[in-house]
Amino acid sequence: MRRGAPNASRMKSQAEKGRAFRAMHEREGAFVIPNPWDIGSARILAGLGFEALATTSAGFARAMGKMDYRVGRSEVLRHAQELSGSVDLPLSGDLENGFGDAPADAAETIRLAAAAGLVGGSIEDSTGRHDAPQYDIEHAADRVRAAVEMARALPFPFVLTARAENFFTGTPDLTDTIRRLQRYQEAGADVLYAPLLRTAEDIKSVVASVDRPVNVLLGPREALTVGQLSALGVKRISLGSVLASVATTALVRAAREILETSAFSLARETIPGRSIDELISRGTPTP
Repeated sequence: MRRGAPNASRMKSQAEKGRAFRAMHEREGAFVIPNPWDIGSARILAGLGFEALATTSAGFARAMGKMDYRVGRSEVLRHAQELSGSVDLPLSGDLENGFGDAPADAAETIRLAAAAGLVGGSIEDSTGRHDAPQYDIEHAADRVRAAVEMARALPFPFVLTARAENFFTGTPDLTDTIRRLQRYQEAGADVLYAPLLRTAEDIKSVVASVDRPVNVLLGPREALTVGQLSALGVKRISLGSVLASVATTALVRAAREILETSAFSLARETIPGRSIDELISRGTPTP
């Protein structure tokens, strides 16, 4: 990642952002794509020097005082439009399952995501239903195929990520996960993603089984570094709602300290306001 990059002389076009985002997936090594949950966090991450950002469904929902997957498509896309216009970086969207069961729903979500300024987005195979938490593999592949067809019809590069949610939905079957990712590859997905893979060996198996860039969520609980994940063949590392949860954890700890001990020690650990303002300024694009 680059650090301390100055503001651009002009806002990049969506096509320029799309080309830059695609190129990140074609170069050597892995890159980190963090997930802001509001304009301030997006500009701070841009000011720190990250090259691309992605939305987080859970982080945004909680910032809105809601539970994950309880925010509708129009609200999610309005949020994406606000973020895409607030920074001069490629922005990919956590588009959940495309906000509908039908392939046409996934395709329409991609069309709307592009209209909101996104240059990438993910489609999950989770249904949101307890009795059948994932779509049948063929139906899931049809949904990815429809999303891909819409993405290819856009006048700029749009990176379509297909997600196999086995480990999120409580069915951690690596064989089925790989089978699904292979079907999504055949359906044309640009990037493949199976959140919460448990071990480095799991990641290695996924990478070896497909021929597309692989995204992982932070890596397994072994806490591998960016370099170690890159050596396994991972191309993109997203953070999901982790940064939002870190911020919320600090809020809860500080508030509890005040309530329970009447002390304010955590206030001494904060970043100076001037430093925060500087990062926001550096991450704010020049019109």
